[in-house]
Amino acid sequence: MIHLVLGGARSGKSNFAEQYVVQHSPHKLNTYIATATVIDDEMQQRIEHHQMSRGSNWTLIECPMALADLLPTLSKDSYVLLDCMTLWLNNVLFLLGDSANKKTIQTHIDAFIMALKNCRANITIVSNEVGLGVIPMNALSRLYVDHAGWLNQAIAQCADEVTLVTAGLPLKLKAKT
Repeated sequence: MIHLVLGGARSGKSNFAEQYVVQHSPHKLNTYIATATVIDDEMQQRIEHHQMSRGSNWTLIECPMALADLLPTLSKDSYVLLDCMTLWLNNVLFLLGDSANKKTIQTHIDAFIMALKNCRANITIVSNEVGLGVIPMNALSRLYVDHAGWLNQAIAQCADEVTLVTAGLPLKLKAKT
């Protein structure tokens, strides 16, 4: 089962996704895959806030890049929260540096989507909806926004459920059939 949870910054998507996993999992301990990396004090505070708010009922796996390698290792009876794909995409762009272009980024996205399609775990994926604002002024920001949109579309296509969270309120965009 793949569930994509989309929303803007501070929309309540992570909280919704955490509650969703806890409510649907028969386990007392679930897996949280974090893609965030500490790049400054403010990001450190965000990470600490997420850790404190979700409590200790999670096994944490920090995986800022190698999601395509990690997903096949998850067991079929596990319930997993992957937070967040747009931070993962940012990490990909940072890793690629000056060689970041549509082809090199798409290679990473394709590897992730292939691993996701073959993932046996029940996985809830959090991602930011960044395409609702103005068109960014510089080429790198436009490259990021474009690929974030295409990444979200690819995940949504293979997802069983898709939920958009705005102002803490979930709206089901795609329901499990």
